[in-house]
Amino acid sequence: MARSSSTARVSRARTTQARPEAAAVVCQVEPEDPRAHLYRVTLTIAEPASQQRVSLPVWIPGSYLVREFAKHLQELTARQGKKTLLPQQLDKCSWLVECDPEQPLLLSYRVYAYDNSVRAAWLDMQRGFFNATSLCLRVDGHEDRPHELTLRRPGGAAASKEPMTQWQVATGLSPLTIDKQGWGSYRAADYDELADSPVELGAFWRGDFTACGVPHRFIVAGAPPSFDSARLLADAQRICETEIRFWHAQGRASGTVQPPPFQHYVFMLNATDDNYGGLEHRNSTALICGRRDLPRMGQKPGEGYTTLLGLISHEYFHTWNVKRLRPAEFARYDYSRENYTELLWFFEGFTSYYDDLLLRRAGLIDDATYLRLLNKNINQLLQTPGRLVQTVAQASLDAWVKYYRVDENTPNATVSYYGKGALIALCIDLTLRAETEHKKSLDDVMRALWRRCKAGPMTEADVLAVLQELSGRSWKKELQHWVHSTRELPLRELLQGQGVAIHDDPAQLAQRLGLRVAESNGNLLIKTVLRGGAAEEAGFAAGDEWLGVEIPDTTAAGKSGKAKATASPNSWRLRKLDDLPLYSGAQLQLTALVARDQRILRLPLALPKTSSTWRLALESQDKVKRWLD
Repeated sequence: MARSSSTARVSRARTTQARPEAAAVVCQVEPEDPRAHLYRVTLTIAEPASQQRVSLPVWIPGSYLVREFAKHLQELTARQGKKTLLPQQLDKCSWLVECDPEQPLLLSYRVYAYDNSVRAAWLDMQRGFFNATSLCLRVDGHEDRPHELTLRRPGGAAASKEPMTQWQVATGLSPLTIDKQGWGSYRAADYDELADSPVELGAFWRGDFTACGVPHRFIVAGAPPSFDSARLLADAQRICETEIRFWHAQGRASGTVQPPPFQHYVFMLNATDDNYGGLEHRNSTALICGRRDLPRMGQKPGEGYTTLLGLISHEYFHTWNVKRLRPAEFARYDYSRENYTELLWFFEGFTSYYDDLLLRRAGLIDDATYLRLLNKNINQLLQTPGRLVQTVAQASLDAWVKYYRVDENTPNATVSYYGKGALIALCIDLTLRAETEHKKSLDDVMRALWRRCKAGPMTEADVLAVLQELSGRSWKKELQHWVHSTRELPLRELLQGQGVAIHDDPAQLAQRLGLRVAESNGNLLIKTVLRGGAAEEAGFAAGDEWLGVEIPDTTAAGKSGKAKATASPNSWRLRKLDDLPLYSGAQLQLTALVARDQRILRLPLALPKTSSTWRLALESQDKVKRWLD
């Protein structure tokens, strides 16, 4: 049964195991100056090279963007015993130290930490968090040797400040010698494990549960007093048990489950005013959500909580799909540059397919809610002109320059390997089920890939081989069309074959116009003009402020008795997009007044008569249940 507590249940200071082989590198981290957001890092290399090179990663695995973490490193010094050495900077993220290889080398520096995301490092008087990729230098020649992370309590003036005296530690690393609050030394088998183990510091809430016999810990920073911790813990446990069984159950009817590829797991959730995201790690995950999305005592959870559960499901599924089963190009990370692969449509997209599907199998959402979430993903794809420009394989390669660098043209030029990848997974799943009368499904594909690749590097050829093995035919044509071309996916016919009705409903006004807007303080701002839409035809541009409209006056009657437009149109101020039909009435031809670079422009706008969006509905409960169960 899940157990929870508002305070950490911890034992006395302890040594959890006898010390194994001495660490080649010891990285000591201290939250030295929380008011200035500065960590002090001391790196000790037991057996340095005579010309020892060190570097800080430029990116963090799982987030495909060069983030230049070295920009926050400052005051780097080096010494051996009492001798001071001079580090020589080689490039943006690397240094060289000439030293005596017979003596330990000690490097000391500070790191500025004010990135309140899951990707970098944060430090203030309320909370600390970091990934080793932001703080811990990588030592050339020692990457594959044991590392030790020593977390030192705050010293100086910070040590006596509340709430810092109550700070605890959470990490997925195995402890060596720690006190009851978690401060002390942890061990990593190599630099990769250190880099893959984020650390949370603070006076956080903590709860514990077991899933299929494996201990799990859930910590939440920044939770409000209304937080329903028991509900979150129970729901997380159901997700974890469902996903462990997905990967490791011995047959569909068997209750036997093989152990997962980790001995313990830690969820680290940072609740803020308004944020969302997550980053997967080998036996932990860092999450961020809005406080309003947390479950509240005595209240029925809303859509925000369902979204949070989907995030938990997504990052936990990554424990298998990308952290172990992974692109062959990621067999060994190169932390100094981009690491390219065409397979993010599989590793992110298929994970996105299963995150909500496994919520349904865990009993946390019903069929109608699942179809609503699927419906949203389909409409997002269909409303993205970039799906006809870029393939998902190209989107994967371009992640480094496009996915994390969204601009006003992004929807017109790119496609999401998350969203379309999830729908490719749906197409494969439903096609397999239809051809084998549900004897085979995408579930079998995932587990077969796990066995075939021995939970390691995988290629697209492996996907094709497993599909052919399970179905008895080649899938090259499907993957060519769905992954390597911009053809539309056969979603309508596949969903209808599984008992899902598809209705074409009138689209929202913004979609009809081909616009994405922002409404703030009575101002209507244009964020994106979608390719091929009415707004593009009229001449709208991103950054315009839509001030108002001129509507031809058709109320005056001529000699024939028929209404006609006058030379003096009615002019109306727009404060939000929904004002437009109020003033346009039945008129489809009007003039938009926009401000661009302090100029007032008059743009002839033709309102489209029709535009549709998909609405999924249950048509055959039995067919849908057979698919979703």
